[in-house]
Amino acid sequence: MTLVLRFAAGSHKGLIREGNEDSGYAGPRLLAVADGMGGAAAGEVASSEVLGSIVRLDEDVPGADLLTLLGDAVQGANDRLRQMVEEDPQLEGMGCTLTAMLWTGQRMGLVHVGDSRAYLLRDGSLVQITQDHTWVQRLVDEGRITPEEAETHPQRSLLMRALDGRGQVEPDLSIREVRAGDRYLICSDGLSGPVSHQTLQDTLGSYYSPEQTVQELIQLALRGGGPDNITCIVADVIDVGATDTMSGQFNDVPVVVGAVAETPPSSTAADRSIADTPAGRAAGLGRGPQGAFGPAEGYDAAGNAFGPAEGYEGDGGYGYPAEPSVYGTEEFDGEQPSRRKRRGLTVPLAVLVTLGLLGGAGYFGYRWTQDQYYIGEDGDHVAIYQGVNQNLAGLSLSSVHESHSDAPLKWLPQDQRAQVNRTISVGSLSDAQKTMGTLVDWAKLCQKAATANTAAPQGAQGTTTTRTAFVAATPTTPGEREKPRSPGAAAPSATTTPSAPGTAAPTPNATPPAAAPSEQAQPPQQPALSDDERSRAEACPKP
Repeated sequence: MTLVLRFAAGSHKGLIREGNEDSGYAGPRLLAVADGMGGAAAGEVASSEVLGSIVRLDEDVPGADLLTLLGDAVQGANDRLRQMVEEDPQLEGMGCTLTAMLWTGQRMGLVHVGDSRAYLLRDGSLVQITQDHTWVQRLVDEGRITPEEAETHPQRSLLMRALDGRGQVEPDLSIREVRAGDRYLICSDGLSGPVSHQTLQDTLGSYYSPEQTVQELIQLALRGGGPDNITCIVADVIDVGATDTMSGQFNDVPVVVGAVAETPPSSTAADRSIADTPAGRAAGLGRGPQGAFGPAEGYDAAGNAFGPAEGYEGDGGYGYPAEPSVYGTEEFDGEQPSRRKRRGLTVPLAVLVTLGLLGGAGYFGYRWTQDQYYIGEDGDHVAIYQGVNQNLAGLSLSSVHESHSDAPLKWLPQDQRAQVNRTISVGSLSDAQKTMGTLVDWAKLCQKAATANTAAPQGAQGTTTTRTAFVAATPTTPGEREKPRSPGAAAPSATTTPSAPGTAAPTPNATPPAAAPSEQAQPPQQPALSDDERSRAEACPKP
């Protein structure tokens, strides 16, 4: 028995995002999807660099341990991101998810970081074989919300793990046995978000070829609103024998889609890695340009574009007539003058109707944008915007609806700040306010945690804080310079009592008299963090 992979990949920027930050790679041994994050901080750069760093895994390394190869490659990709940020601080905040599978002919090694997903369709049943590294998934694991609630939770995209060049990455690694007839799907959350699990199962089980399946999956995500970039890879495990006529139809040319195809990795190491592997033959594939509502394009294993998805026929996009009208075929007779007169009346009428339709479409289109909301940056804090994050003829189609100075960007966890940076899509104003409430809570929690970690009660003139209470409340570190003592506090040596009238004046070193009890200020009480708050505060920015 000889098992081979037949694969296809496709990517689309969706209907909301201005660019595509996803990257996808499919080869004879390696399947990988990376979803960039960071918005203006170059999420597309992160996803491209990560895939450019791991494509060397597509080479055949006999006897190599799958998990070791995957673990080392992911750590190397993370180190590459760290190096890029050190060289260019403007890239601070960029990162990406990664879900990749490495094939040996009998087994699949799986590595996963973030909320991109891998699925397995076997015997008609679809199973998600990765676990999202998100805040809502943690809530589900702890039993605080149900899986159904997680699907609509406003913070379902808040990542707890990602490749961002910080510290040691902790990926999930596993090995899976494969069977002939298995079908694998790897996708970004731009597909798994708007398309339900049941619809994914039905679609993966209804189409024969990976190429057709990829087209249909992208179409489903677009029909669901296309709120995010959409990237997916479909790979079938097929048994072909030495005498099987099907074996000649499979090609080992890799496929690259998304940001990695449009903006290849910039690093010399990545370029060299690609050139030395089968991926080098994919460098010339790339993708055609996509409009805001353009076709969902992709490539099959032979490098052939499988063209637009169903419903996008014609140059004008969806629903555009495939055949132009043909003029000059009218028959002329004796009634020609009158026919010309009627035609002269018809043309202005058609123009008026067209202008009316365009005006109506523009009005209703504008009204539709005013029913849309999203969350984004407003200076150094977060705001709810009304409209869509697009410009039309130089005019912005959105405006600030609610500005929240109580949600400063500097107090948000890095992942949430990145989400706000690239804007958070919501379904309604109510959803936007719920999401904003969560962001405000996070900002308050992080500020509270920073205050609790850094604030220390200090003695000041007019307070009753004693030295003993001060030491108990504020631990000191070796070598720390001693804080000024509070007036009236115990001192190593005796203090000078204020002189009565007619007595000698106190020396310059004498301690001023303590204020009366009624005038003494109380030391500020720092709110203590609960166990749950301390756990959540781990994601907060470090002061």
